[in-house]
Amino acid sequence: MTTATRVYVARLAGLVVFDPNGDQVGRVRDAVARLRSGGQPPRVLGLVVELPMRRRIFVPIGRVTTIEADAVMLSTGTINLRRFERRPGELLVLEDLLDRRVTITAAQRPGTVVDVAMEGDRHGDWSLARVAVREYTGRLTRRGHLKQLDWSEVHGLVGEPEAQGTAGLLAVLDNLRAADLANVLQDLSDARRVEVATALDDERLADVLEELPEHDQVEILSALAPERAADVLEEMDPDDAADLLAELPKPDQDVLLDLMEPQEASKVSQLLDHQPGTAGGMMTSEPIIMAPDATVAEALARIRQAQLSPAVAAAVFVTRAPTATPTGRYLGMVHFQRLLREAPSALLGGVVDNDIDPLEPATPLAEITRRMATYNLVGAPVVDDGDRLVGAVTVDDVLDHLLPPDWRDRAEPSTGSAGAGGSAGAGGSADSGGSGDSGGAGDPVGHVGQAGSVGLEGADHG
Repeated sequence: MTTATRVYVARLAGLVVFDPNGDQVGRVRDAVARLRSGGQPPRVLGLVVELPMRRRIFVPIGRVTTIEADAVMLSTGTINLRRFERRPGELLVLEDLLDRRVTITAAQRPGTVVDVAMEGDRHGDWSLARVAVREYTGRLTRRGHLKQLDWSEVHGLVGEPEAQGTAGLLAVLDNLRAADLANVLQDLSDARRVEVATALDDERLADVLEELPEHDQVEILSALAPERAADVLEEMDPDDAADLLAELPKPDQDVLLDLMEPQEASKVSQLLDHQPGTAGGMMTSEPIIMAPDATVAEALARIRQAQLSPAVAAAVFVTRAPTATPTGRYLGMVHFQRLLREAPSALLGGVVDNDIDPLEPATPLAEITRRMATYNLVGAPVVDDGDRLVGAVTVDDVLDHLLPPDWRDRAEPSTGSAGAGGSAGAGGSADSGGSGDSGGAGDPVGHVGQAGSVGLEGADHG
């Protein structure tokens, strides 16, 4: 293996994994180690790598040829695609050790784990030999010294933690998209998932909740103080907040709605009044709405706003005043491609498309799907009996309701799952055996495609 002999695992998180041909396989999410007796440092078995389809697989350390500051190279592009599942006696380094409260044995002083280094020997075996611990001073104004210690010099690394913070793990996960962070949270234990989720700021937590299965959403929201839960709901898109509140008992709904800002609570309450599976029940009440005397240039400026999702930013809806739902009379919509073709000074009232009938709040999902497929729509207006725009259904809303209710769950595939040893080819399974090398001939079952990348400062602590 051509690599540094000491690599700190937190700096591996998000690193791109390449096969020998230079194709991106996925990104490193954690390292797997097996505990050993006699106080010996745990042996590193391999890496947990996330593929583009959000599946997490195990890659044995024996298949890693190079670990550099910005990439991990594999010796083969043929790997086991079965979902990773932790086995007894195994550690996930970042999940289990980062932010863990420990004791520095020599000084008998408390500290917090900020990183763990894996070291390789001349035989190609890797172990968790060094631990970076920040000494706890007990003073709010002074940070403790960062110490580099042998595994044996730190007590409390194994077993149930006395306490475990979240700052280090959140720093590692900071650059993840909300959907990817939600994916990480589902891999954590119930208690750890709630700890990490509640440590996020309100806006970030709202984005992540929108990507989680409903039972995880309810679990996390229920762990928050009612006042904070209301603040998080205000940060969510109204349709997502309404879907989450619909999972709660009616008394809890009423409490949270009362704590929300009246304007935000009103939007959510209106959505809760509609039947599930209808345009009113799945629409967003905050599409882009502008008056007919607004210019194309002003509309383009609105759709460029970073907080808008691509589906919402795909069209501007034009209405008479007021332009907040429920609006004045609905006039039509302008797709962003039309905006790009028109002169910046042109008025929206002169370029609207109004030859497609809008949806009604009671329009069922099947009809919505047919209408959007027929006319190749990314979004469709929803108009009430008074010809007022009350919202818009976007293609992501439709997909969310067409997929099975548990589609966000991290369910195991029916073919089984592979543990940390890189197991289970088509003809059987191989035990991890604590070695972490490339396994037997039945191991490889597939080849993976491309994924994105995240940079790394370096392969060693400073």
